[in-house]
Amino acid sequence: MKFISYLYQDKADYGVMNADNLIVSMLDILKKLNLNSNMKDGREVLQDLLSFIQKYGNTLNSQIDSVLPDLLNKAIPVASVKLLAPIKYPIRNIFCVGKNYKDHALEVTQFTNEASAELPQHPIYFSKATNRLLADQEPIIVRKKYAQKLDYEVELALIIGKAGCDIEPDQAADYLFGYAIGNDISARDLQNERGQWFRGKSLDNSLPLGPWIVSRDEITFPPLLNISAKINGELRQSSNTKEFIFDIPTLIADLSRGLTLFPGDIILTGTPAGVGVAMNPPQYLKSGDVIEFEIEQIGTLTNMVKLID
Repeated sequence: MKFISYLYQDKADYGVMNADNLIVSMLDILKKLNLNSNMKDGREVLQDLLSFIQKYGNTLNSQIDSVLPDLLNKAIPVASVKLLAPIKYPIRNIFCVGKNYKDHALEVTQFTNEASAELPQHPIYFSKATNRLLADQEPIIVRKKYAQKLDYEVELALIIGKAGCDIEPDQAADYLFGYAIGNDISARDLQNERGQWFRGKSLDNSLPLGPWIVSRDEITFPPLLNISAKINGELRQSSNTKEFIFDIPTLIADLSRGLTLFPGDIILTGTPAGVGVAMNPPQYLKSGDVIEFEIEQIGTLTNMVKLID
């Protein structure tokens, strides 16, 4: 199922979208399941999708599935809503994995000042401290003076569904809530100037995420999904998550060694070759550029770039 946050008739809400693109509000679902007895109108405790993930994770999926057919009289079409970021305000910095596709690891070495041509022997992590996440169709507004060389990176995003530390690889799926598409917007000039990734990855408005979260049980684990990026209709990135250097069980297990993952944590799993900085000549994002990311079985995430003074 798809968990979705949206604006309907000027009110923010969240719920579940079925295969016919009809949305049922989570408030109606919880009422049907008799799970709102300790809430005021279902809003005090579970006011957004993040709160729902933190309380229930994936534990209600089968029950939600069973009651959705009975609630279709309350459903609304997705075309009638404005999508919001599934999680607007992350609980902490985004966990990011660098150089997790072989072709991207090699292109970074060839076209930037990264020194080593060797593939990583262990996952490379950095964090992204963006202040809030952007929704599908929301503009990426960045101040020009801080990002003369703005770049895109299509990534499969993992949403953690329950707390865990020292997770074994064969248990990794149990800790996942679901998947989304992420755009790791990167200021390459800041990246190269500072000699590290954090600053150039953490400008305001630097992480569109969405268009919704697909529950883990909808996709075979570990997922082998086609992933692509288009800029103004031109295909720039095209790969499959089977090309990961470190697969999802490895990433979750390795990252959780001595570090507790919490429900709502977000992990970006890396980007394939084809980023703007690696083109010859480099092709950085300009105001008005339309970025269209697609990941198989998840959907499409589209945003326009808006550079301001």
